[in-house]
Amino acid sequence: GMPVCAHRAVSVGPGGLVAFHARIAALRDELPFDIDGVVYKVNDLALQRELGFVSREPRWAVAHKYPPEEMLTTVEAIEVQVGRTGALTPVARLAPVFVGGVTVTNATLHNEDEVRRKDVRVGDTVIVRRAGDVIPEVVAVVADRRPTKELFGGEPLHPPFVLPASCPVCGSAVEKPEDEAIARCTGGLFCPAQRKQALLHFASRRALDIE
Repeated sequence: GMPVCAHRAVSVGPGGLVAFHARIAALRDELPFDIDGVVYKVNDLALQRELGFVSREPRWAVAHKYPPEEMLTTVEAIEVQVGRTGALTPVARLAPVFVGGVTVTNATLHNEDEVRRKDVRVGDTVIVRRAGDVIPEVVAVVADRRPTKELFGGEPLHPPFVLPASCPVCGSAVEKPEDEAIARCTGGLFCPAQRKQALLHFASRRALDIE
């Protein structure tokens, strides 16, 4: 009497599994719930017991994921967040876009090198997806949609992103060691952003677990 998903099948061999994966992919947008893949299980309880588990994962089941859904949106601003360790993280503020079941308005750009590599600029049209169907990320810029100063093919309207030389929160100097990708605020606990993030970390579930 337990409810089970109606979209299931007993398949034989890799061909049958791939066909099931494709069939569910075609139905994905019509399902009344979100999915990020299908699961293949050995259809024999005795074989399941024999195969057993590795840590928390069964040897008799495997997930076959779908590629993350991708959508187009525009970058309205690039802001810099300051973390617990002083790490400066550029964040793209996006025109709201519905991706993988949620409305996305922000996406991390990780660090200055990553922004430069993808050449993400304010005003750009970008491809956005949720990595692992969880964390929003900017995949790439649609170069031919970049706004220009002239109507036909002038130079870009907005300059490349440059990380600030001082912390946007406390004004302390920003340092980036040559062997690291991350730039950091040198303010320490003088920086309100670092103090706030340190308190959040202190109280978090993996630390003192304060509700």
